[in-house]
Amino acid sequence: MIFDLKQYESRMGKTIEVLENDFGAIRAGRANPRILDSLRVDYYGTPSPIQSVANISVPEPRMIQIQPWESKLIKDIEKAILTSDIGITPSNDGKVIRLIFPELTEERRKELVKDVKKRAENAKVSVRNIRRDANDEIKKMKNDSVISEDDAKVYEDDVQKLTDKYVKKIDEVTEIKEKEILTI
Repeated sequence: MIFDLKQYESRMGKTIEVLENDFGAIRAGRANPRILDSLRVDYYGTPSPIQSVANISVPEPRMIQIQPWESKLIKDIEKAILTSDIGITPSNDGKVIRLIFPELTEERRKELVKDVKKRAENAKVSVRNIRRDANDEIKKMKNDSVISEDDAKVYEDDVQKLTDKYVKKIDEVTEIKEKEILTI
Protein backbone atom coordinates (compact mmCIF):
# COMPACT_ATOMS: atom_id res chain seq x y z
CA MET A 1 0.00 0.00 0.00
CA ILE A 2 1.53 3.27 -1.14
CA PHE A 3 0.37 6.70 0.05
CA ASP A 4 -2.21 8.17 -2.37
CA LEU A 5 -1.78 11.94 -2.60
CA LYS A 6 -4.33 12.23 -5.45
CA GLN A 7 -7.34 11.64 -3.18
CA TYR A 8 -6.29 14.56 -0.95
CA GLU A 9 -5.62 16.78 -3.96
CA SER A 10 -9.10 15.95 -5.24
CA ARG A 11 -10.66 16.90 -1.89
CA MET A 12 -8.74 20.19 -1.84
CA GLY A 13 -9.89 20.89 -5.40
CA LYS A 14 -13.50 20.35 -4.35
CA THR A 15 -12.98 22.88 -1.54
CA ILE A 16 -11.97 25.47 -4.16
CA GLU A 17 -15.03 24.60 -6.29
CA VAL A 18 -17.34 25.08 -3.30
CA LEU A 19 -15.69 28.41 -2.48
CA GLU A 20 -16.05 29.64 -6.07
CA ASN A 21 -19.73 28.64 -6.04
CA ASP A 22 -20.20 30.50 -2.76
CA PHE A 23 -18.53 33.57 -4.23
CA GLY A 24 -20.75 33.34 -7.31
CA ALA A 25 -23.81 33.73 -5.11
CA ILE A 26 -22.49 36.94 -3.53
CA ARG A 27 -23.74 39.87 -5.52
CA ALA A 28 -21.24 42.57 -6.29
CA GLY A 29 -23.45 45.40 -7.51
CA ARG A 30 -23.97 43.83 -10.91
CA ALA A 31 -26.50 41.24 -11.88
CA ASN A 32 -25.27 37.65 -11.69
CA PRO A 33 -27.79 34.90 -12.51
CA ARG A 34 -25.93 32.54 -10.16
CA ILE A 35 -27.64 34.14 -7.16
CA LEU A 36 -30.75 32.24 -8.29
CA ASP A 37 -28.96 28.85 -8.23
CA SER A 38 -30.23 27.87 -4.79
CA LEU A 39 -33.85 28.90 -5.38
CA ARG A 40 -36.47 26.23 -6.07
CA VAL A 41 -39.98 26.63 -7.45
CA ASP A 42 -42.79 24.06 -7.30
CA TYR A 43 -43.22 22.65 -10.81
CA TYR A 44 -45.98 20.01 -10.98
CA GLY A 45 -45.24 18.91 -7.43
CA THR A 46 -41.46 18.80 -7.85
CA PRO A 47 -39.13 21.46 -6.41
CA SER A 48 -37.17 22.57 -9.48
CA PRO A 49 -34.39 25.12 -10.00
CA ILE A 50 -35.62 28.34 -11.59
CA GLN A 51 -33.14 27.76 -14.44
CA SER A 52 -35.03 24.62 -15.45
CA VAL A 53 -38.45 26.32 -15.72
CA ALA A 54 -37.53 29.73 -17.12
CA ASN A 55 -35.17 31.59 -19.40
CA ILE A 56 -32.82 33.80 -17.37
CA SER A 57 -30.99 36.68 -19.01
CA VAL A 58 -29.03 39.79 -18.03
CA PRO A 59 -30.19 42.53 -20.43
CA GLU A 60 -28.45 45.28 -18.41
CA PRO A 61 -25.51 45.18 -15.97
CA ARG A 62 -27.81 45.61 -12.96
CA MET A 63 -30.88 43.65 -14.07
CA ILE A 64 -31.81 39.98 -14.28
CA GLN A 65 -34.79 39.08 -16.41
CA ILE A 66 -36.67 35.82 -15.79
CA GLN A 67 -39.11 34.63 -18.43
CA PRO A 68 -40.97 31.48 -17.33
CA TRP A 69 -41.81 28.94 -20.01
CA GLU A 70 -45.31 28.71 -18.54
CA SER A 71 -47.00 31.95 -17.47
CA LYS A 72 -48.66 30.30 -14.46
CA LEU A 73 -45.20 29.95 -12.87
CA ILE A 74 -44.71 33.71 -12.52
CA LYS A 75 -46.37 33.83 -9.09
CA ASP A 76 -44.39 30.81 -7.83
CA ILE A 77 -41.07 32.22 -9.04
CA GLU A 78 -41.90 35.61 -7.53
CA LYS A 79 -42.76 33.94 -4.22
CA ALA A 80 -39.50 31.94 -4.24
CA ILE A 81 -37.51 35.15 -4.77
CA LEU A 82 -39.39 37.04 -2.05
CA THR A 83 -38.89 34.26 0.53
CA SER A 84 -35.18 33.90 -0.29
CA ASP A 85 -32.34 35.87 1.28
CA ILE A 86 -31.19 37.66 -1.89
CA GLY A 87 -32.82 40.88 -0.70
CA ILE A 88 -34.33 42.05 -3.98
CA THR A 89 -38.01 42.67 -4.64
CA PRO A 90 -39.06 41.30 -8.02
CA SER A 91 -41.30 43.22 -10.38
CA ASN A 92 -43.40 41.50 -12.99
CA ASP A 93 -45.52 42.58 -15.93
CA GLY A 94 -47.44 39.31 -16.26
CA LYS A 95 -44.94 37.80 -18.70
CA VAL A 96 -41.48 38.59 -17.32
CA ILE A 97 -39.99 39.04 -13.84
CA ARG A 98 -37.28 41.67 -13.47
CA LEU A 99 -34.80 41.88 -10.61
CA ILE A 100 -33.17 45.30 -10.42
CA PHE A 101 -30.00 45.44 -8.36
CA PRO A 102 -29.43 48.74 -6.55
CA GLU A 103 -25.98 50.28 -6.39
CA LEU A 104 -24.11 48.96 -3.38
CA THR A 105 -23.21 51.48 -0.68
CA GLU A 106 -19.62 51.70 0.53
CA GLU A 107 -20.72 50.21 3.86
CA ARG A 108 -22.44 47.27 2.14
CA ARG A 109 -19.36 46.65 -0.01
CA LYS A 110 -17.20 46.46 3.12
CA GLU A 111 -19.65 43.99 4.70
CA LEU A 112 -19.50 41.82 1.57
CA VAL A 113 -15.68 41.88 1.61
CA LYS A 114 -15.75 40.75 5.26
CA ASP A 115 -18.10 37.91 4.29
CA VAL A 116 -15.81 36.93 1.41
CA LYS A 117 -12.79 36.87 3.75
CA LYS A 118 -14.71 34.77 6.28
CA ARG A 119 -15.69 32.23 3.61
CA ALA A 120 -12.10 32.16 2.34
CA GLU A 121 -10.82 31.49 5.85
CA ASN A 122 -13.32 28.63 6.22
CA ALA A 123 -12.02 27.17 2.94
CA LYS A 124 -8.44 27.41 4.24
CA VAL A 125 -9.51 25.59 7.41
CA SER A 126 -11.01 22.85 5.23
CA VAL A 127 -7.77 22.53 3.26
CA ARG A 128 -5.77 22.34 6.51
CA ASN A 129 -8.14 19.66 7.82
CA ILE A 130 -7.50 17.66 4.66
CA ARG A 131 -3.75 18.11 5.26
CA ARG A 132 -4.22 16.81 8.81
CA ASP A 133 -6.08 13.75 7.47
CA ALA A 134 -3.26 13.07 5.01
CA ASN A 135 -0.59 13.45 7.70
CA ASP A 136 -2.55 11.13 10.00
CA GLU A 137 -2.58 8.49 7.27
CA ILE A 138 1.17 8.93 6.75
CA LYS A 139 1.83 8.54 10.50
CA LYS A 140 -0.31 5.41 10.63
CA MET A 141 1.53 3.91 7.66
CA LYS A 142 4.88 4.75 9.31
CA ASN A 143 3.80 3.29 12.68
CA ASP A 144 2.55 0.13 10.95
CA SER A 145 5.95 -0.14 9.21
CA VAL A 146 4.33 0.10 5.78
CA ILE A 147 6.64 2.99 4.85
CA SER A 148 10.03 4.10 6.13
CA GLU A 149 10.81 7.23 8.13
CA ASP A 150 12.38 8.79 5.02
CA ASP A 151 9.33 8.02 2.87
CA ALA A 152 7.09 9.54 5.54
CA LYS A 153 9.12 12.77 5.44
CA VAL A 154 8.87 12.91 1.61
CA TYR A 155 5.10 12.34 1.74
CA GLU A 156 4.64 14.97 4.46
CA ASP A 157 6.61 17.47 2.35
CA ASP A 158 4.42 16.65 -0.67
CA VAL A 159 1.26 17.17 1.41
CA GLN A 160 2.59 20.52 2.67
CA LYS A 161 3.41 21.68 -0.88
CA LEU A 162 -0.09 20.69 -1.98
CA THR A 163 -1.61 22.55 0.97
CA ASP A 164 0.42 25.68 0.18
CA LYS A 165 -0.69 25.49 -3.48
CA TYR A 166 -4.39 25.37 -2.55
CA VAL A 167 -4.14 28.06 0.13
CA LYS A 168 -2.50 30.29 -2.49
CA LYS A 169 -5.34 29.48 -4.93
CA ILE A 170 -7.90 30.45 -2.24
CA ASP A 171 -6.06 33.77 -1.76
CA GLU A 172 -6.12 34.42 -5.54
CA VAL A 173 -9.86 33.64 -5.87
CA THR A 174 -10.60 35.81 -2.83
CA GLU A 175 -8.58 38.74 -4.17
CA ILE A 176 -10.47 38.60 -7.49
CA LYS A 177 -13.84 38.59 -5.69
CA GLU A 178 -12.81 41.47 -3.41
CA LYS A 179 -11.79 43.59 -6.41
CA GLU A 180 -15.12 42.77 -8.08
CA ILE A 181 -17.03 43.89 -4.99
CA LEU A 182 -15.02 47.07 -4.44
CA THR A 183 -15.15 48.14 -8.10
CA ILE A 184 -17.81 50.77 -8.58
